[in-house]
Amino acid sequence: MASSSRVVRRSVAVTAAVLAAAVATATPASAQRPVPTTDVRLIAFNDFHGNLEPPSGSSGRITLSNGTTVDAGGAAYLATHVKQLEAQVRNSVLLSAGDNVGASPLTSALFHDEPTIDFLDEIGVRASVVGNHEFDEGYRELQRMQFGGCHPTDGCQYENSFRGAKFPFLGSNVYFDNGVPALLPFTVQVSGGVPIGVIGATLEDLPTVVTPTAIEGLKFGDEVEAINRTSGWLDRLGIKAQVVLLHQGDNTGGGGPDDCKVTPGPATQIAKGVSASVDAIFTGHSHQQYNCVINDPKGKPRPVIQGSSFGRLLSVVDLKIDTRTRDVVRSATKAHNEIVTRDVTPDPAVQKLVDKAKTESAPIANRQVGTITADLKAAGAASGESALGDVIADAQLEATAGNNAQIAITNPGGIRADLTYASSPAGEGDGVVTYGEAFTVQPFSNIMQTITLTGANLKNVLEQQWTATTTRILQISSTLHYTYSASAPIGSRVSNITVGGTPVDPNATYRVSVNNFLAAGGDGFTEFTKGTDLTGGPVDLDALTAYLGAHPGIAPPPADRITVVP
Repeated sequence: MASSSRVVRRSVAVTAAVLAAAVATATPASAQRPVPTTDVRLIAFNDFHGNLEPPSGSSGRITLSNGTTVDAGGAAYLATHVKQLEAQVRNSVLLSAGDNVGASPLTSALFHDEPTIDFLDEIGVRASVVGNHEFDEGYRELQRMQFGGCHPTDGCQYENSFRGAKFPFLGSNVYFDNGVPALLPFTVQVSGGVPIGVIGATLEDLPTVVTPTAIEGLKFGDEVEAINRTSGWLDRLGIKAQVVLLHQGDNTGGGGPDDCKVTPGPATQIAKGVSASVDAIFTGHSHQQYNCVINDPKGKPRPVIQGSSFGRLLSVVDLKIDTRTRDVVRSATKAHNEIVTRDVTPDPAVQKLVDKAKTESAPIANRQVGTITADLKAAGAASGESALGDVIADAQLEATAGNNAQIAITNPGGIRADLTYASSPAGEGDGVVTYGEAFTVQPFSNIMQTITLTGANLKNVLEQQWTATTTRILQISSTLHYTYSASAPIGSRVSNITVGGTPVDPNATYRVSVNNFLAAGGDGFTEFTKGTDLTGGPVDLDALTAYLGAHPGIAPPPADRITVVP
């Protein structure tokens, strides 16, 4: 109950600040003639994932509308771009749409992402919604990120003390099992003399993408209901300018940073249902770039925007606010995605912070673990099979051979970056894979588990790759082959499944290695929970590094495990 009491106390403090701001800005008309409008700039980013250094490969590029790319990202460059944007508009507020931490490169993850929180404090983030990765190490660790203190197991390795985030983590739809709010639902930022309500909501389906033990004792409610309830509170407090930080997104069919080639999905559905009092919606989670306008329930347009991931884009929404009504003049709203290019001077204070994290992590990060002959890409071929996914699945199969594993299957979301042939700036040499690079690819420390599935279970697993709204193609070991028809009905797309070259018997049993996230039904693959005879294995990263060490000079495997037919 201590945590819930703290939430209540902070909510009271927020409300007091709101009322104080309201009194301070309500100047009688007889005293002075009010300025008709004031300009406020909102700047946001999403899915930073601890990428303090400029990300490599395709993870460090932004695709423009014409198909060309621009190198982008890096904390010191992001800080410079933030300062430039803030200098253009005096009243600016910096926000985050979640997944600041978790699935991070070693430079941040080795120290439980404390360097990333220090970075966010340094650049002046004012509020962030929680993403699913904020829960990777559980609610207690999230509270430590918020309030500070040494890690309960590792202590304070990065600094003598960790102060925690100066900004609040928001989650209007995050509750304890007894219904008590687990996080602040909103905060209020006063900018240009006008209070602005900032509402946070994370994806309701968060339990499907996080291991169950990490969110034990928590539940996650409907996004629209929570946002609208919170918006109503702000309405009653007289907070007319409102924005939402939503850790949920849509996918796109390509396009540049300011295009709107989205496939309508969760974010679009939520945006259409969110109260008309909300003036802008910053989204995240899907790692896409788009700048859209979606009408609110009263038919008025408002921006719905997302800025890719890893600090490569800054989403900018410029508001004009009537100082008398303190409401947004919606017709004057402008939005765009700003590319975090690397042709600017890195911010010296942030660069110093990044250099410290690099120096302290270097002895571990720069250790060679293997070699490759060409880039191993995380992105899939037309079938969805990827070279890096193939290698990881083969590594997991080899690491669990002692469990009598016959095949291995891994989730594409657990593969966070490419393995690139070119040497990194650390100078390890072309083709050399370092521990830090391998860690960036597999940062979750998921545990391998081997389970027994029937052939019918295995087919059902493969059929669950497609739902009405998403497609997630699992990465598979060389011992598993199958065919799918993209035009066939969902639930009946997979055929010709073989294990070790032999057709799968629906009634036979097979030993299948997966990580603990998938074994618990993660990413909607609930069929895995029917597995029996569970046997534990190594951490997924250890499986990968052992495989790289045992097989020097790995080349990209041919994409022949999955066959696509009309």
